[in-house]
Amino acid sequence: MKGLTAKEEEIMNYFWHKGPMFVKELLDFYDEPKPHFNTLSTIVRGLEEKGYLAHKAFGKTYQYYAAVSEESFRRGTLRQVVHKYFNSSYLGVVSSLIEEEDISLKELKELIEKVERGSEK
Repeated sequence: MKGLTAKEEEIMNYFWHKGPMFVKELLDFYDEPKPHFNTLSTIVRGLEEKGYLAHKAFGKTYQYYAAVSEESFRRGTLRQVVHKYFNSSYLGVVSSLIEEEDISLKELKELIEKVERGSEK
């Protein structure tokens, strides 16, 4: 699945957290100066082309809804980052977190315990 631009991800967050809506309703979430309706509509149609949104027709207007869950997007994005920046090595990711001191020894132990519990199932 293709990645998202920052604006596309922002829009997807509205669909993930607010549910199905028309482009006009999406526009209501923006502060002034609001983006132009046609601009949002174009981005929403692009998200549908990429497979992230789908729609239901109501006459000549469409109500859009998320076709990809936020969790599925998150997992896919993480896989892409690990592949691109860590040569597909999750060990490399954890090593980097430890080296940068972004993860404490306590958190690392908790992670190991969680993995061990998960592998016992």
